[in-house]
Amino acid sequence: MQYGLNEEQEMIAQTVRSFVEREIYPHEEEVERSGTVRPELAEAIRQKTIALGFWACNFPEEVGGAGLSHLEFALVERELGRGSMALTHFFGRPQNILMACRGEQRERYLLPAVRGERMDALAMTEPGAGSDIRSMRCAARRVGGDWVLNGTKHFISGADHADFVIVFAATGEDATAHGPKKRITAFLVDRGHPGFTIRPGYRSVSHRGYNNMVLEFDDCRLPDSQVLGEVDGGFEVMNTWLYATRITVAAMCVGRARRVFDTALAYAAQREQFGQKIGRFQGVSFQLADMITWIDAADYLTLAAADRLDRGLNANREIASAKLYASEMLARVTDAALQIHGGMGLMDDLPLERWWRDARVERIWDGTSEIQRHIIGRELLRPLGA
Repeated sequence: MQYGLNEEQEMIAQTVRSFVEREIYPHEEEVERSGTVRPELAEAIRQKTIALGFWACNFPEEVGGAGLSHLEFALVERELGRGSMALTHFFGRPQNILMACRGEQRERYLLPAVRGERMDALAMTEPGAGSDIRSMRCAARRVGGDWVLNGTKHFISGADHADFVIVFAATGEDATAHGPKKRITAFLVDRGHPGFTIRPGYRSVSHRGYNNMVLEFDDCRLPDSQVLGEVDGGFEVMNTWLYATRITVAAMCVGRARRVFDTALAYAAQREQFGQKIGRFQGVSFQLADMITWIDAADYLTLAAADRLDRGLNANREIASAKLYASEMLARVTDAALQIHGGMGLMDDLPLERWWRDARVERIWDGTSEIQRHIIGRELLRPLGA
């Protein structure tokens, strides 16, 4: 890996950071108070992102994307991490899994998503199946040449704005030495399709305005043309196109941590107690030293994982390490920043308590910290036959 960014990469990061500071920061308080993003504001962010040339920047040029590398896209996500997720959601980054579209699906789903004409959401998690994907109960069965989908998905981010949803469902079961093993298939389901309902989900203390939704399928009939990838090939589709999503979480955690750190540093440099700036006390300056060290370590770990992908190397362990360390780092940094601010840190007059709340979910979604540790341990032991 080449340490340090080149001129083009620096420009990408600075362009996105400037956009976030100019177009996202001014509206964060409104979203925090209301718990929603006004449609006209969402549309304004979408149009400005398209005009900037960054919509679907995670897609290759041959389908109309910007063709950024994994490392460059990590820089984009890092800078977006500084802002409210409810707002940066409209800095559109469709699911890469849409690259599995074929034939007519490309015209109906892939290309409109890349152009910013349609928005997607990804639906895997269920009330009884979070990290354990194979225990999902949402199932599709063959009826008269079609698929009939029944079941419930929850914690589905972005579904409130989605024009269509990528749904994973069980489509069969195999007997194995370790017990039954479900076969999984991905389907493309349009909003408003008969038998498909989207309703409000749970009220989360993290990322207000970035709502999670509940999806219900009641005899939702789908033709074969709605299968994404191959029948029973859901895991192959996941592993091919969703492989690097944990880098996104890691990168956003780094960006958010840098914003938190900048706030804590500025406060420590101007707040006075006992006749001097509090940053001069070792109890504070040592915390700042630890914070920036943790942030830099997470940053390099994340970019190194992205660089491995760009070089075509296996990066499963490195991605898991980045997601694990960056998400836990963000928790430590936000807690330390709040401590430096003292009692005011817990007041909603300042954004510290919001960043503190927002940090908590990062250790859960896209694979819990425990799942990441499992992946890391497995990758270390497998070569040794253990």
